[in-house]
Amino acid sequence: MKKIILFFFLFSFAIPVLSQKGFEFVNAKSSRIKIPVKLINNLVFIPVEVNGVELLFLLDSGVEETILFGSEETQKVNFNQVQKINIRGLGTNEAVEGLKSTGNILKMDKLESKNHLLYLILDSEFNLSSLVGISVNGIIGSAAFKNYLVEIDYIKKMVVFHKSDVKFHKEIEKKYTKVPVSIESGKPYMNAFVKFGDSEVLVRLLIDSGNSDAIWLFDKLSDKIEVPEKYFDDYLGQGLSGVVEGKRARITEFSIADFKFNSPIVAFPDAVFIKNISLNSNRLGSLGGEILKRFSVVFDYKNEMMYLKKNKWYKSSFYYNKSGIEIWQTGVQFVEQMVTVPDNPIVIKTDDNKSEVNGPNYKYKVVLKPVYEIGYVRENSSAAKSGLRATDVLVAIDGKPAYNLSLQEINSHLWSEDEIWIELTVLREGNLLTFKFQLVNIL
Repeated sequence: MKKIILFFFLFSFAIPVLSQKGFEFVNAKSSRIKIPVKLINNLVFIPVEVNGVELLFLLDSGVEETILFGSEETQKVNFNQVQKINIRGLGTNEAVEGLKSTGNILKMDKLESKNHLLYLILDSEFNLSSLVGISVNGIIGSAAFKNYLVEIDYIKKMVVFHKSDVKFHKEIEKKYTKVPVSIESGKPYMNAFVKFGDSEVLVRLLIDSGNSDAIWLFDKLSDKIEVPEKYFDDYLGQGLSGVVEGKRARITEFSIADFKFNSPIVAFPDAVFIKNISLNSNRLGSLGGEILKRFSVVFDYKNEMMYLKKNKWYKSSFYYNKSGIEIWQTGVQFVEQMVTVPDNPIVIKTDDNKSEVNGPNYKYKVVLKPVYEIGYVRENSSAAKSGLRATDVLVAIDGKPAYNLSLQEINSHLWSEDEIWIELTVLREGNLLTFKFQLVNIL
């Protein structure tokens, strides 16, 4: 699977977080519960029922809190014991207005969490859905991980919650590689090594399944971490408090336990964009989904351990966005399309005793389709040099109507490993314009 787009979500709340018990097995006959999930851009999205309303959440080991976004779906939820708060997170903007709610009931299949603490972001502009192309209602953090062994199978798109029993422990001890972690404020940290040329540096990283990048390093916090000479400035993602920017570069090597990765792509966020992160525990960065997806991963928070087993994506190459543009879904539109109407075939006998079968009928049907927009254009990129701008509405890509493509399909094309030419047709101020540019490898 190709990595197709990068987003990073990390929240740092300026308010104390109340301790909660997390999820418990309810009426489950088995010692494990399997939940199918969606996997998009290295991120895992899991169905969660909130006070009886079915929603979709990002499963994020990098946060402690459970967070809801203001949307039509969340407006159906009746929240308990609500009070107003201010929330601040990664980015440059000021704190945003939100709500804190206690006494909620959350369910994931046969798992249930009572008296659950939720934070609701009221700003409708903070919309994770537009960035990944599906309806996403929130983020769930440590509450999903704390009570059980949580297995993420990226290949099968499955999250399995295991009760702590001797049989499963023996299985993972035998088949998986053990990696010690430290659970602090509900979040897992681990040690790894990064290599710059011949220099190897020990780094302490947050294990962040809600970050689709491979690795983030905070070069301003250690004189041993240096941005390689060959790099480019880039959009790194969207945080609660605004756009996050920084540098991207390849480093020589990254290693966890006995696993080594050559020439991974690393993001170095600008210092101004991480000022709101709590940088305790000597943390120097994050380990994200582009690395995690190469394994079957088991989190054991109670025993402060993570288990890793290689999967078929282990040796996948590390790609980056050569186009320099980020495409976001900004809405929907009505499109008239011709569709076939299935009819019972009618056999007609002709004079020469031959049979003719009438074909299907066709008619036009109005359907809802996505609207895509260029949300960001990297300076000096191929797309920028061609003349493309942020806010251009994407009409077609290589002659194919954009509304017939998913956001993943569009980004997969823009993230091609090959140095191909791409043609985009956009709508700008009522005018249709066409631009051509080449995906050029700069790292």
